Amino acid sequence: MDLALITFGVTEHVRGYEEAMASYTVNRRGVAQARKLIKAKPYVLNSDWGDVQPKAADENAFLKEHSWQEYAGWFLGLTEGAADETKARYAFVYGDLRRLHRSGLIACLYRAAEWRHKEVERAAYKLLQELDAATS
Repeated sequence: MDLALITFGVTEHVRGYEEAMASYTVNRRGVAQARKLIKAKPYVLNSDWGDVQPKAADENAFLKEHSWQEYAGWFLGLTEGAADETKARYAFVYGDLRRLHRSGLIACLYRAAEWRHKEVERAAYKLLQELDAATS
């Protein structure tokens, strides 16, 4: 028996079940900000992403002091169907809301590849290559 859950109107067949899966487009603002950070060098090359990835409280504190546009700059993906200026709109965070993390780009690349979000995967891959070229 297949289970069908619908979120944002998209389903994906996985291991005998249809699971809800959001669709994403590339957040050009996030890609542009990541490139600026690579050039300006506020990045961390070695970190444990599980320890430095922003938590909900970090994001809430950031939003108290910054605009939604500034918040959006930390994400490589935009959730299709989610309203602007909501946390649900932004996906694939690559930094700690202060610096770009190489481990954050790797996490974005891995997660996007795992769930076949090809546009976001390609964007994360290109940024990772740009960072590695800038630091080699």
